[in-house]
Parts: sequence; C-alpha cells; structure tokens
Amino acid sequence: VDCFCHLFSQEVLGEERLKEILKERELKVYWGTATTGKPHVAYFVPMSKIADFLKAGCEVTILFADLHAYLDNMKAPWELLELRVQYYEQIIKAMLESIGVPLDKLKFVKGTDYQLSREYTLDVYRLSSMVTEHDAKKAGAEVVKQVEHPLLSGLLYPGLQALDEEYLKVDAQFGGVDQRKIFTLAEKYLPSLGYTKRIHMMNPMVPGLTGGKMSSSEEESKIDLLDKNQEVKKKLKRAFCEPGNVENNGVLSFVKHVLFPLHSEFIIKRDPKWGGDKVYTDYEEVDMDFAAEQIHPGDLKASVELALNKLLDPIRKKFETPELKKLTASAYPEPSKNKGGAKGNPKQTVDEEEVIPSRLDIRVGKVISVEKHPDADSLYLEKIDVGEEQPRTVVSGLVEQLQDRLVVLLCNLKPQKMRGIESQAMLICASIEGEPRKVEPLDPPEGSAPGDRVYVEGYESGKPDDELKPKKKVFEKLQVDLKISGECVAQWKEQNLMTKLGQITCKTLKGGNIS
Repeated sequence: VDCFCHLFSQEVLGEERLKEILKERELKVYWGTATTGKPHVAYFVPMSKIADFLKAGCEVTILFADLHAYLDNMKAPWELLELRVQYYEQIIKAMLESIGVPLDKLKFVKGTDYQLSREYTLDVYRLSSMVTEHDAKKAGAEVVKQVEHPLLSGLLYPGLQALDEEYLKVDAQFGGVDQRKIFTLAEKYLPSLGYTKRIHMMNPMVPGLTGGKMSSSEEESKIDLLDKNQEVKKKLKRAFCEPGNVENNGVLSFVKHVLFPLHSEFIIKRDPKWGGDKVYTDYEEVDMDFAAEQIHPGDLKASVELALNKLLDPIRKKFETPELKKLTASAYPEPSKNKGGAKGNPKQTVDEEEVIPSRLDIRVGKVISVEKHPDADSLYLEKIDVGEEQPRTVVSGLVEQLQDRLVVLLCNLKPQKMRGIESQAMLICASIEGEPRKVEPLDPPEGSAPGDRVYVEGYESGKPDDELKPKKKVFEKLQVDLKISGECVAQWKEQNLMTKLGQITCKTLKGGNIS
C-alpha cells in the first residue's frame, strides 16, 4: 500500500479500500483515454505509471473511449471514430514498447464494444435521472471542452466515465488530477445505482510548452509523438523556460514526471567551458540548480531534446510503414482543400488551402521595453517576450506607453522592414475610424503568460502556418470578419478569441474593427 501511495503521491481516493483489496489479491485497474487529438509526449506520464502497475502485479485495462471522444463537443467526428481508435491503439502500443512494457499483460477495450448495450444504456438513463445539471457540468469542467452554450453530450460524458468502472469490473480507475471532479461524481452516484464505490488514483499533469496543461487541442503547447527531430527542436526552442523560473515550466516538468521515472537519472549536456556534462540522480537537485541559474535554459532544452528523441525514435520508426502512414493520414486528415473546377472546363482547378483562423499564429506577449524609432517620430520599437528565448522586435505607431503590458500579437507574418528596422510580429489592436482615429491594444485574460496561444472558439486544434505567404493574403481575408462585440470581446464571425484562461477583450471600443 505504501508503495502504491508513493507511486501516486499526487492523490489517492479510497486508500482504506485499497489496503483491504491488497491483503487478499492483486488490484484490477483501468486507465482510459478519449480518442480525440493525437497523443503527445505527456502521455508518457500515465504510460510510466502503467508500467509500475504491471511490475506490481496488477491487472491493467486500457480503455479507448471512442464514444466519449464524440460526446466531448464532437472532437472526433462519428465517421472517424473507428480510425482514431486504431491510431490510438497502435501509437500507445508503440509508446509502451519504447519504454519496455510487455503488452501480453495488458487488456485493450474499445468503449463502443459495451457502451451501446441495452444494460449500459439503461444505466445511463438511470444515472441521468439522479445527476443534476450543476453536478454534471462541474464534474466535466476540466476535461470536457467548455463553451458558452454546452451541448447535452458534454453533460453526459462524466456519467459514462463513472459507469465504465462498473462495466469494466475493476477495483480502481487511474487518471490525471484534471479528472478529480469526475472521480468524485463516480464516488457519489455509483452507490445510488447499487454499484461499489471504486478507488481513484491520480498522476500530476505536465504543463505545456507555453505553460498550463499540455493539450492535444493546443498545437504549440505539445510535442506530438510523431514530430520529426527538427520539429522537436523548434518547439522546445520556443518553449517558455525563463532562467530561474521553475513555475509552469513545461520543459522542467517533463524532466520530473517523464524522464526521471523512466531512467532514474538525467544528464545535462553542455560545453566543457561551462562545466561539461553533469549527471543528476535526484530531480530536486535539478530543480534547485535551475532555480539558482546553475543550469542554462538552452542547455536544459538541448538535453531534454536528446533524451526525448531517444524515446520517440522507435515510435517514429514503427509509423514509417505504409500501413501506419495511411492510418495516420486517414484518422487525422489535413484541413480540406478546395479543388473544385469550373463547369465546362475540367482543366481549370482551384488549389487553395482553406482560409481558417487556426492558420494564424496569435500569441500573448509581454512588452519588455518601448523606445522611439530612430528614423520616424510616429513609430515606436517594442521588445516583446512571446515565450521564446529572444524577444521579438515589433514596430508600431501606438503613442501609448506599453511597458510591462500584456498584448496580443500575430507572430507568423513575414517580417517587414519599417524605416530600416525589421518588425518581426504585428501588434493586434482594436480601432474605430474617425477624427481622431481611436486605437487600443487587445487585452489577454488575467493570469496570461508570454507565449500563451490565442485561438478562435471552434478552431483550437488546427496548426498555424510556419509563415503566412504575403501573396495569399490569409490574414487580410480573415480580418474582414474580426470585430469587437458590444461587450468588448474580440470575435471572428461572432466566435470569441480565447486563450486557455478566457476571452480576449479591449477596454472601450465596442463595435470596433480588429487590425
């Protein structure tokens, strides 16, 4: 029991019941994952714990929750459910193999194999007659996508996850701390149906590369399991990793929650003139050295990159086969392209990528310094931190002093020279035409950090272009529908601009344009 509590030090609900079971037999545990976006490197946290379960002699079931994926605001379209289950099964098996977990001891189950049965369906109805809307919404708050007008499907989601414990015939459910409210709902309501209250064990969540939870729907926050070496390098380079800052540091947390549990050590690779390589066998020492700025963020990122690629290499190799390449492309098709030809002229085709908001790399930035442009009285130079090692230089015409302020920037425009100085991003503002013209920078929600991704509701999962081609005028086409609402909320086609913490707003310019 002490071993289990040590393994799951984040939190265990039902420790007394755990002690009773372990006196008699091995524990039966299940871990489930909704088959939505592609699994990312943070999945190594539960995988390493599943390895610990198996070493301890537990019976482990992995549930591919395809029906849950659909209920969560239709993150997985119905026609893609089966393909996504196949992808998840292959990628998770590849992950487990890469860390040496024997697959013959595991049981894999698909949700719709039993969740569409008469008995399960009747239990869903029985449970829905007991659970209030308030409890259902509260339970799914950190797991189910939150929107202003939630669908009934999202309210059903937590109840189904509770029922899975009974229908999988397990003693315990294992998941992230973000699922705690679903676990407490299960503990409250399963006994009302005549079913046993289960044990719940939780692992910590690895912060994303931009801070906050690493999420499949936030492209810049995560490293995909099939990302190439150069993509891993690029994402780590852009990751938030401020010198001495150990809070919400996704790079440091990956060392703590993934690399140390798997290898029991971590090696900082660095030039001999800076002390050479150093082997750490205790994570606390890594934490203290980074806080004391004895470890440079660049050395930390380079060392994590090396260790991570060793984990990813066998997974990437497995997915080089034609069959798995085809499965990946089918389960996660690229955004649709308009290839329709004009009637009567089959040779005339249009091959333009769909112009959607997710192609814009919009981020929160913090203004570090402001000074006048040396060659233009009406222009100002702002050094802005957007979650990268080097701040961006932005040239704008705002007279307002922006020092230390959080702003919103478009970061994937082609850099432009403005009176001889290269502007590397564009400050996004609200404006109203008139005499004089009124302009206000957009405001991120309170608590935002440099590098936080800004997205349009409903377009969270798309990947921004590396660089917007000027001739395609993607931003200009989208800008037509960018407006400020009557409540001072930034919107595109009446869909809110958001970060993971809330809405993007402006102070006073109701009904204004965004540019």
